[in-house]
Amino acid sequence: MLTEQQLDHFRQLLLTQRQQLEALQQTGRDASATVELDQTRVGRLSRMDALQGQAMSQDRERRRENQLRKIAISLSYIDNGDYGYCHECGEDIALKRLEFDPTSILCIDCANESDN
Repeated sequence: MLTEQQLDHFRQLLLTQRQQLEALQQTGRDASATVELDQTRVGRLSRMDALQGQAMSQDRERRRENQLRKIAISLSYIDNGDYGYCHECGEDIALKRLEFDPTSILCIDCANESDN
C-alpha cells in the first residue's frame, strides 16, 4: 500500500508527464499535416521523404495520445484509491516499477504472463 506522500509523488510525476506530452503534441501537429505537392520545389524523392516524415509524425502522435490516456487513467486510480495495485492479481506493484512507468497497471509477474 502506498503512503499519501508516495501517491502525491506519483501524481506529480504523472502531471509532469502529461504537461510535457501536451507541449510535444502541440508542436507535432504541424509535422503531421498533409504534405502538399509542389513540383517546382520538391522532387519525387523529397516528397517521399516528406511523406515518410509525416507518417512517422502521425505514429508519434498516436503514441502520445495513448500515453495521455494511460496518464488520465492512472490519475483517476490515484483519486479512487486503486493506484499501485495490479489489475490482474490485486497485489502491490513494486515501487521501482512505478518509478520506471507510473502508468503501470500490472505487477511484473502478471505483465510477464500477459506477454507470453
